[in-house]
Amino acid sequence: MSHHSTALFLTTKMIQRRRTLHEKGPPLPPVVSVVSLIAYLPTFLAKGLPAVIQDLHAKHGSVFTVSLFSLKKVTLLVGPDVTAHFFQGSESEIRQSDIYKVTIPVFGRGILYDVDLATRSRQISFCTDSIKPMNLRGHVDSMVHEVEEYFAQWGQHGVVDLKYEMGHLVLLIANRCLLGKQFRDNMFEEVSTLLHETFENGFHLISLFFPYLPTPRHHRRDKARALLGEMIHDAVRSRRSSGQAEDDVLQKFVDSKYINGRSMTESEIAGLLICMMFAAQHTSSSTSTWTGASLLSNDHRSYLAAAIEEQKRIIDQHGERIDWGILLEMGTLHCCIKEALRLHPPANMLIRHASKSFSVKTRQGKRYEIPKGHTLATCTTVSNRLPYIYKDPNVYDPSRFGPGREEDKVGGKFSYTPFSAGRHVCLGEDFAYMQIKVIWSHLLRNFELELISPFPDEEWEKFIPGPKGKVMVSYKRRRLL
Repeated sequence: MSHHSTALFLTTKMIQRRRTLHEKGPPLPPVVSVVSLIAYLPTFLAKGLPAVIQDLHAKHGSVFTVSLFSLKKVTLLVGPDVTAHFFQGSESEIRQSDIYKVTIPVFGRGILYDVDLATRSRQISFCTDSIKPMNLRGHVDSMVHEVEEYFAQWGQHGVVDLKYEMGHLVLLIANRCLLGKQFRDNMFEEVSTLLHETFENGFHLISLFFPYLPTPRHHRRDKARALLGEMIHDAVRSRRSSGQAEDDVLQKFVDSKYINGRSMTESEIAGLLICMMFAAQHTSSSTSTWTGASLLSNDHRSYLAAAIEEQKRIIDQHGERIDWGILLEMGTLHCCIKEALRLHPPANMLIRHASKSFSVKTRQGKRYEIPKGHTLATCTTVSNRLPYIYKDPNVYDPSRFGPGREEDKVGGKFSYTPFSAGRHVCLGEDFAYMQIKVIWSHLLRNFELELISPFPDEEWEKFIPGPKGKVMVSYKRRRLL
């Protein structure tokens, strides 16, 4: 064969190969190797994982794959254009269960991610039913009572660590509304300590990958979880034998039944209650603290003034009382909380597993094939700060959600995801907003507050971060009339 015909033959083969590749479907996402990740180590240590993802997103776009020595491929999806299937895909296509094995030692065996899909769906519906708006209305009085009683213990003026105060108060509310009066009145300190030990030692980054590694942290987690389980088992047995009914989530679980008529076991009730305590306590205490730190920092005093003005208006209309309907009128406060959540989402990473391959299309019109078997992740911290959706995305600006702007809607269905979205949206969203509004409406009505420590950093070393260190606030009593 002559040189000319050899060249022609090779060129034809290359064109055919290209055509075959093209016909096979879209290309795979750009790959970030472990070697190139090493360069991001200083960023990771100083600012945490979201800062690394932010840099990778700027360099590679909204879809890229991190290859961990070819052992694991993690594909990152950033932004509403490429996350629709991530949030809405069915369990047979986008699976949660494998990834969230980290929760099993915390919530317990036979709970949520340790059971088949049908059982998990039923367990989730038990939780959803127990705190749906119809049932939540009855909890407002309990919340208001806990909040009033708690802040009555503050003096005329003083200095407090807002993070500690919010954590403590939210636990009181969660004990009262979820576990019930008996726990709240007789076992609060013990339950609080055990919950803190269980959660604090159960959700570090190491736990995400190795939930059963025999570390001192995991040993403390398991010991606390076992004691907590025993206390709830005793309460369930006592309720069942006495036949006395209470108005709390524990009672709703005692009365719940599976499709086949079976009641929940003591272990199942304990596991679901601990799951809900975690959601209620962590999200609400962390978000209450971020809301306060944001409103009280010197850059945002105008939003504080607007929130106070709203409380004055509501008192003029309704007097001092607070109920479900009055909480719904607190639109300004709602936006202040919503913006704190945008900037400081409770979980900065959401993770799934691709059980089937699928394709995504970016804003720029590029299409990528995501292969079956990839781990999928989206970083809420980065997605909630995309500059093409949010104007000045790193600035705390609650008015971005107000009439005329509504930036989260302009960006489409999946542009605001602190509570996740789609099929697995957080079922405690209404409960969290209600709790935080009850707390902050009381503080705005009764105290002059000032942030006296620096604005807090995030606890980036945790899978579920909160504000780092103490958040010191000075207070002085006053009445809004």
